[in-house]
Amino acid sequence: MPARLRTALVGLVVLLATAPSPGPALAAPGERPGWSVRPAPGDGSRPYAYAEGAPGAVLEDRITVTNPGAAPLTVRLRPADEPADEPAPGPEKGPAKGAAKGVGRWIALAAPTVTVPPRTRADVPYTLTVPADAAPGDHRAAVLATVAHRAEGRPARETAVRIRLRVTGPALAALTVEGLTAEGATLRYTLVNRGNTVLEPRVVLTADALLGTGFRRAARGVPAELRPGQRVAVSEAWRDPPALDRVDVRVSATAAGDARAAAAVTVTFVPWGRLAGAVLLAAVLVLLVRLGARRRSRAGPAPSPLRPDTERHLTRAGT
Repeated sequence: MPARLRTALVGLVVLLATAPSPGPALAAPGERPGWSVRPAPGDGSRPYAYAEGAPGAVLEDRITVTNPGAAPLTVRLRPADEPADEPAPGPEKGPAKGAAKGVGRWIALAAPTVTVPPRTRADVPYTLTVPADAAPGDHRAAVLATVAHRAEGRPARETAVRIRLRVTGPALAALTVEGLTAEGATLRYTLVNRGNTVLEPRVVLTADALLGTGFRRAARGVPAELRPGQRVAVSEAWRDPPALDRVDVRVSATAAGDARAAAAVTVTFVPWGRLAGAVLLAAVLVLLVRLGARRRSRAGPAPSPLRPDTERHLTRAGT
């Protein structure tokens, strides 16, 4: 029987766990009941769903919706690309708009909605069909769950079950540092995962100064993980830049799988304020010298003094 048909038939009968959750999982009278959606069996033992297969494989798994409240709970489900952050509880806004454009398109749910009786759980099967041309490596997706009908006293929120897929085949770890620029005392660059595996980059900044002392330190603001094809812009502030110097800055990035990348830029620091003041002062001095020379030229040449022999000759003539 084809996998998709088998999944559809299984989805017609949602498996309900009749045993209530003990202890604090049950909502006491007057308390606001909650709900959760997790990878099966729904007890928190799996922080995310993991699947592995070759291109063309059809993988099967289940998610569990738990309703510890005193009223039935209807939840909408839809495949999605992995969200950047876990959706936080809040007023119900319905499912996120827009269809999945990445790995989320590979997921087929047995049912788009599930109604869970009070104090019980429901398992919803799904299949993940790996395309025949899927690139080997790590891929991410999710199933988003939203309360379909908001009831009084029930917190409406959207949450996600994260799915990590490993497509078998040659793994390629590749990392690049792009667009390195220096604007004053701020460095900007972009880390790009060019391979097919998830990378945990480590970035080091090195500065070689012409006049002052350079440094070597770990970069700040580097993401913990880079998914295949992901680009992350990083901005790095230079806390104590030199007043006057020429500095060669190098950004070196490494990751597991012998992924290495680097970029360099030369930064010139000039105290433009002080330099402008010195130029202005020099211009004023030059102007004063020229004005003095012009005044002396207008007054004419100074009379030359008489020589001593001429003065004696005039005195004798007078006597």
